Amino acid sequence: MPLFMMVCTDKPGALELRKATRDAHLAYVRDTGVVVQAGPLLDDAGEMAGSLIVLDLPDLTATLDWGKGDPYAKAGLFADVRVQEWKKVIG
Repeated sequence: MPLFMMVCTDKPGALELRKATRDAHLAYVRDTGVVVQAGPLLDDAGEMAGSLIVLDLPDLTATLDWGKGDPYAKAGLFADVRVQEWKKVIG
C-alpha cells in the first residue's frame, strides 16, 4: 500500500484542546493500526502545535476518511491539514 503524510497545524491558542483530546487521539492511532510514524510539531517555545502522521492506507480517500475520524479533527483542533502521498527512501 502507498504511504500518505498528513501535516496538521493547530489553531492558535489550542494547546489546552490538544491536551484534552490527546488520550482519545492516541487510542485512535493505536486502535486503527495504520499509522507508520507520528508525532507532534513543536512551536518556538517547544509546545505541541500540530501533528505529522505517516499512514499506510490504500488511497487518498481512505487517508482523508481516517483523518476525519481522528478525535483531534472531530474536536476542531486543526487550522490546516495537508495530505500528500509520500515515498519512503531512507530509514
